[in-house]
Amino acid sequence: MNKQKKLSVLVLVALLPVGAPVVHADTPSAPCSGPSALLGLLDRPTVGDSSCVVPQGMTVVEAGASAGSLYGGPGGQIDTLPNLELRFGLPGNSELVWLPPNFQYQSVNVGPGGPAATLRGFGPTVLGIKHSLGYTEHWQWTAEALATLPSGDSLFGSHGLGGALNAIVSYGNGPLGVSLMVGVTSQTEPTAAGGQRFQSFNPDLVVTWATSARLQFYGEVYGQSHSGYHQGWGTDADGGLQYLISPDFEADLEEGVRIQGDLGGFSNYTGVGLGLMF
Repeated sequence: MNKQKKLSVLVLVALLPVGAPVVHADTPSAPCSGPSALLGLLDRPTVGDSSCVVPQGMTVVEAGASAGSLYGGPGGQIDTLPNLELRFGLPGNSELVWLPPNFQYQSVNVGPGGPAATLRGFGPTVLGIKHSLGYTEHWQWTAEALATLPSGDSLFGSHGLGGALNAIVSYGNGPLGVSLMVGVTSQTEPTAAGGQRFQSFNPDLVVTWATSARLQFYGEVYGQSHSGYHQGWGTDADGGLQYLISPDFEADLEEGVRIQGDLGGFSNYTGVGLGLMF
C-alpha cells in the first residue's frame, strides 16, 4: 500500500500544470460552463468522474437503474438501483460528494426445474471531496478523495473503512472530449465474503463526442488491478448517449460489457438514468 500511496502522489504531481491560471468559482473552464455545461459536469453515466466541480451554492442529483446478466452464473441476473449520487458545490472550486447505499438484486438458475437462488441487499455509503486544481484553454486538472464507510449489509456492504485517491485530467476541443482518471483504492470485501482488505490501481479512459448542444455520445474503458481479494485484473467497457432535456435536466442511456476478469460481477448490462442541477 505504501508504494501505491507514493504512486498516487506522483500521479497528482505529474498532472499539475506548470503556471496554469488559478481557477475561480465564477470563471469555470469551458466544459463546465455554458448552456451545455451539465453534459460535462455529470459524473454518470460513466464510471470515471468528471473533472468539473459543481458551482458554489448549487446541487447536482444523479440517479439511475441497470439490469444485466450475472457473470459466471447460468442464466444469472444482476440489477442495481438507484445509483444515487448527490453533489454539493463548495467554496474554493470544490464539491462534497455523497453516494447513499445502492440496492442490488442477484438471481442464479441452479439447474433445470430447480428454484432460482436469489441474493438481495444494500451496498456501502461513500463520502468524498473533489477539487479543481486548474485549467488552460483545453485542459483541466482535478483531484478527488473518497471514503467508503463500514456500512451496508453483510452480502454487498463494506466490512471496514475504505478509501480512494483519484487524479483526473481532461481535454476538450470543440465537440471532442477526452478524460483520463487514475486512482488507487484500499477497500474490504463484504462481511459474508470474509471481509478481507485489498488494494488496487484503477485506470479509466472516457471519450465523448457532442453532435449538438443537446446530444452527446461517449465510450469508456476502465479496469482495476485487483477486482477483489486474491483476484487479478478486471476490465470493462461501456458506451451510450446523454440528452439534455433542459440546461438543468439530463437523461442518459448506456450499455456495458465485461472484457476480462470479474469487475462489477456482470457479463453485460443496460442502464438508464438522469441528472438534475438546481
